Amino acid sequence: MDMDKLVSLCKRRGFLFQSSEIYGGINGFWDYGPLGVELKRNIKQAWWLDMVTGHDDLNVLPGAPSSYEMTGLDCTILMHPQVWKCSGHYDLFHDYMVDCRESKKRYRHDQVAGRWVTCKGQKIFATAPSGTDAEAEIEHAAMKFFNLRGKDRDQLAFDGPVRSLTEVTELASVLGPDAKQLGTLTEPREFNLMFKTFVGALSGEEGAAFLRPETAQGIFVNFKNVIDSTRHRLPLGIAQVGKSFRNEITPRNFTFRSREFEQMEIEFFCHPDSSADWYRYWRDRRVAWYKGLGLSGDRLRLREHHREELAHYSIGTADIEYAFPFLAAGDYGELEGIAHRGDFDLRSHMEGKLDEKTRPLQLQLGADGKPRWKGSGKDLSQRDELTGERFVPHVIEPSAGADRAALAFLCEAYDEDEAPDENGKPQTRVVLRFNPRLAPIKAAILPLVKKDGMPELAQELYLRLKRKMNVFYDEKGAVGRRYRRQDEIGTPYCLTVDSQTLADRTVTLRDRDSLEQIRIGLDDVPAELERRLS
Repeated sequence: MDMDKLVSLCKRRGFLFQSSEIYGGINGFWDYGPLGVELKRNIKQAWWLDMVTGHDDLNVLPGAPSSYEMTGLDCTILMHPQVWKCSGHYDLFHDYMVDCRESKKRYRHDQVAGRWVTCKGQKIFATAPSGTDAEAEIEHAAMKFFNLRGKDRDQLAFDGPVRSLTEVTELASVLGPDAKQLGTLTEPREFNLMFKTFVGALSGEEGAAFLRPETAQGIFVNFKNVIDSTRHRLPLGIAQVGKSFRNEITPRNFTFRSREFEQMEIEFFCHPDSSADWYRYWRDRRVAWYKGLGLSGDRLRLREHHREELAHYSIGTADIEYAFPFLAAGDYGELEGIAHRGDFDLRSHMEGKLDEKTRPLQLQLGADGKPRWKGSGKDLSQRDELTGERFVPHVIEPSAGADRAALAFLCEAYDEDEAPDENGKPQTRVVLRFNPRLAPIKAAILPLVKKDGMPELAQELYLRLKRKMNVFYDEKGAVGRRYRRQDEIGTPYCLTVDSQTLADRTVTLRDRDSLEQIRIGLDDVPAELERRLS
């Protein structure tokens, strides 16, 4: 799939716009247009219904160790600064960056790729930003540096495959992206990813706060409130959908890496003895959810992290990944992470920041022998009702990105095929094959012509459906062109009012994917659509 075509379609048809575009835009921020906001809302609603409100808490679901309950929260974006100190974000939440002294550009250290190349008796490490065309861009940079023409390409002697800049220590031999000279990149240094702000009238450190980099911590600090205010008992999942903010060094690849994004997270609390089984359950269930909504085939995969990849708190982590078109062949990008976080989070907010270098994790102490960052002191342990044992619950965290999910469903849905136009001639058709549950518009109501009472009947049907689902009324242009417009935005069904409707009160229902057309009764349309959309 051509990513440029999808990006163009997203702007042209109102799925996504760059934030503040009339002022030149702001990097790493995106606005959802009229169709995009519906797509993203449908994804979030499907997630919430399938994971929370529609959850069967009476029976043991396939693969689950036992029955369990689900509930939700909506926490604030700004929280007490101590939350981020105890969670480890204040000390550890950073990426490494490098600056180019020549181009004045900044790059994430692990997102610069390069190859060693020798030419004219000199060996350099030519680089480019990681991505689909990295290899071609590296070759182009090397040819430009050595002042070669296309016919002289064979003078370049590459040594080994494309590799990350993180594997290179000889920065004096590195040709930075967009640089003309060697050795212009600085040594990598830490860059904290949290956005800092100030609360109230105080502008000093005493009023400092942070925009949350994840929604999870709001769930952890409210765990006791949820347990105390409800009849819920473990195992229990607490879900939240909300905005998070990360000051990414190099946001890129459309909405894949943004500075403001929305998460759909579950923190699942369980007894330590059953946590490994719950981890496997949530890992498999979340993959099945994406497949059920249309992400399937070899572009979707589940990847277990190697031990060296695991976060300091993690007992096990798996990523659900998708082969986005902007990535190099064979590469996948993360859609969702499912992490077995052990008791790290609740212990941190009870005791204080834990030392990530210790195994098992111990409280991190300062030079004075006191906790480096003091916890709340609240008891977040639970008592086993059968044995009387007290324990700190383990947590399984399925953490999904609503924006990345929207992008993946857009990429998966985009297709081009051939379909007859209004004159019966085959024409290339752009179509978004969304699962009907996710489609921004569920049905389009089209009078065949603007006369003979057809618009009045079509409008009557439109108004009947509008309170039940998002539908669209269109009477402009030939009906074939109207079909194409709906195909291009992913509308699964079109309902056409024609002369036969006036005679027998039936309409034509057209299916977006099969192009099949059937007649159904005008009064049967609401029930038929609800059946097809469920």
